[in-house]
Amino acid sequence: MKTAFHHMLTSPPPPPLAVSTRALARKRSHPARRLALSLLAAATLGGCAVTEPLVRPDIALPAAWSERADSAPASLPDTWWQHFGSPRLDTLVAEALTSAPDLRIQAERVVQAELALRQAGASLLPSLALGGGSGVQHAEGDESASTSASLNARYEIDLWGRLAASRDASRADLAATRFDREAARLSMAANVATLWFQSLTLAERVDIARQNLAIAERVLRVVHARYEHGAASALELSQQRSTVLAQRKAIEPLEVSLRQTRSALAILLGRTPQTGFAAGERLADLRVPLIDAGLPSALLLRRPDIAASEAELAAAAANLAAARAALLPAISLSAGAASSSAELLALAGRNSVLSLSAALLQTIFDGGRLAADVDLQRSRQRELVEAHRQTVLRALKEVEDALANTARDARQETAQREILTEARRSLHLSELRYREGADGLLAVLDAQRTLFAAQDQLVQLRLARLTGAVDLYRALGGGWQAQ
Repeated sequence: MKTAFHHMLTSPPPPPLAVSTRALARKRSHPARRLALSLLAAATLGGCAVTEPLVRPDIALPAAWSERADSAPASLPDTWWQHFGSPRLDTLVAEALTSAPDLRIQAERVVQAELALRQAGASLLPSLALGGGSGVQHAEGDESASTSASLNARYEIDLWGRLAASRDASRADLAATRFDREAARLSMAANVATLWFQSLTLAERVDIARQNLAIAERVLRVVHARYEHGAASALELSQQRSTVLAQRKAIEPLEVSLRQTRSALAILLGRTPQTGFAAGERLADLRVPLIDAGLPSALLLRRPDIAASEAELAAAAANLAAARAALLPAISLSAGAASSSAELLALAGRNSVLSLSAALLQTIFDGGRLAADVDLQRSRQRELVEAHRQTVLRALKEVEDALANTARDARQETAQREILTEARRSLHLSELRYREGADGLLAVLDAQRTLFAAQDQLVQLRLARLTGAVDLYRALGGGWQAQ
């Protein structure tokens, strides 16, 4: 191998071969034999193509998750959002997956990657060019006409695999782009679910705030009646009025947040922010699904972002191989056929020429540009290896955090329901005792504040459980599986 390569570097390239048609008939055997030998030598050396192995980081995956979840089905569904029991959410996710601007942008990136692969594959094929021309010249009273036509073919022998490596890099880039699209679809479904749950939560918090305002106004009427009869002081009346005003003031920020959340959801779907959404669902009607986390090792096949990161590693290896192959000499073959005539727009009495040529090109000095490109691709490969490691580690943490949040929020919601039950009972008893004069208004005010906070906290914990399930689905890759 070294001897043949040294011979190619030290021997001058063969001169282009151009002969007339008649001469070609007499000497057909010699150029054809030399060209056949050149092709045979190129095919023999083609087995020396430069390749680079796919480098992956060495990551010790845990045997099991530290956080434990409740028993769940054995597999993740592709349409995981349907397990929340929200028909409206099913409709919104279906709309987002077909018309969301973010996904349409990602789809165009896939198209661009497919076209880039087509361009890279075209470099492995011969190029063919057709030309022609005709003209008239006047010089010192003489007039001459000419017409010519030519057909030229050029082919670069991919001796060291540079062109094939570039094509492989484009193919890996296409795979990464497709995986990115799947990750974007997963993220889109999760974002739509999260915003929908947030909008339902804010709507219920507005209702709760209005109900609490009604309670505060009812107590105010009691205090006012007692004040009119001299059983309550002006201070108690002022305190309850302050409670009513504070409760009335708390409604507006919730209404603004609700409108902003709905407008964000509309933009995510590709609608105008002024689009409204039909109500009719409540958090209590939704289910919190049980989710099987599987094994940590299975996560590598469940997450499209991990698959995209590995595809980028394959592209980096191919780019490095192409950069190394660019340091070696390139061989190109050319063939051409031309015909010319001394008549205008005619090839009668033409003179035809056929040409065959082979050229060897080796860069001798480029200021270190090609060598620097090799080092650049090696550095890029090391960067992507560490980025892949980080992607896997981050995915493991996201699953652990989602499992922990799911278990914690479930326990917190159960406890909060008990707190809410006691808060309602305390407010009822404190109102009765205040009407009878057994307790002062301070006990009623404390009971009101406890009840208002308990109701609001329970709704937020319900939201946390729903969004926690969405986060776990997202962390596990939804129902996606690497093929």
